[in-house]
Amino acid sequence: MKRDYYEVLGLSKGAEDKEIKRAYRKLAKKYHPDTNPGDKEAEKKFKEVTEAYSVLSDPEKKKLYDQFGHAAFDQSGAAGSGYGNAGTGGFGGFGGNGGFKGGTYRSYGGPGSGYQEYHFEGGDMDDMFGDIFGNMFHGQKGSGFGSQNSGFDRQGFHSQGDFGGFGGRSTQAKGSDLHSEVNISFEDAAFGCDKMLRLSDPSGSGAVQTLKVHIPAGIEDGKSIRLKGKGNPGFGGGPAGDLLLQVHVASKAGFERKGMDVYTTMEIPFTTAVFGGEAKVSTLYGDVICKIPEGAQTGRKIRLRGKGIVSMKNPSVHGDQYVTIRIQVPQDLSPQAKEKLREFQQICKNDQQRRRGSVA
Repeated sequence: MKRDYYEVLGLSKGAEDKEIKRAYRKLAKKYHPDTNPGDKEAEKKFKEVTEAYSVLSDPEKKKLYDQFGHAAFDQSGAAGSGYGNAGTGGFGGFGGNGGFKGGTYRSYGGPGSGYQEYHFEGGDMDDMFGDIFGNMFHGQKGSGFGSQNSGFDRQGFHSQGDFGGFGGRSTQAKGSDLHSEVNISFEDAAFGCDKMLRLSDPSGSGAVQTLKVHIPAGIEDGKSIRLKGKGNPGFGGGPAGDLLLQVHVASKAGFERKGMDVYTTMEIPFTTAVFGGEAKVSTLYGDVICKIPEGAQTGRKIRLRGKGIVSMKNPSVHGDQYVTIRIQVPQDLSPQAKEKLREFQQICKNDQQRRRGSVA
């Protein structure tokens, strides 16, 4: 006894067209013979799902089915709908506006070794199966419907034996992508590096493959590198997928990256801040001597041009390094040093009072 068409698609009665189409796409992709080679149960479900969709996607057929059930399409049924089966194992095609007007299976030869065809009476299979299977049936010349290399033609699809393939020819499709991660240092991200990775062979053999991967200079944390052809094997002789390698960059004490620029801090003695002078600054490219202007204040930033991160797009372009000044407070001063600082403090107070008096 045939299952209810709504039940086959996992829908409740009265489902809208969008729900019906969405359910069919999901199930057709799941049970498609090319994704389940040799699986008789999947083949059976694919036919069942397709038959259900061929009726429920056509407003007229759906209306008849809702009223009479399966009897509407039985040649001996009471509805006399005219959508009867032709050949053996036939069913209504994809109906509705812009759809397929109907079709039939025709079998030739004996069980298990015969030849089957499903013939569509109208419409274009590109839209429906293209939506479901994407690039599996589209892309290069000769890979779509009605082409020489496709298992489909504009009239229908064919299989040897029990739905063993399409037109006796395999359909090529690119393998799916793989995803992995790699950890690198702050310096490796700044200057680039080569990493040796050990990954499981995507063919499922259990072997481990070693890959040498170049990490480009300037890469940021969280970015991915695409390694073409290092993903899962292709289908039917199609190209392998890619490996997407996400890069995680470790932090570096005293350094902060913002885009191509680097931010650091530098402590200078109190006297250098007052009188000015020079101070040594650590950069990614080694230590440099930086000039400190007289009267420098805590929080002031000094820009070191070209000491930042290289651009991935243009290796001749570098970011800058911004150094924030922090003044050291003197500690463990001798009595003489403290006395001098008190004298300095008193002089500063006197100067302030004189300035205030002159203003008044």
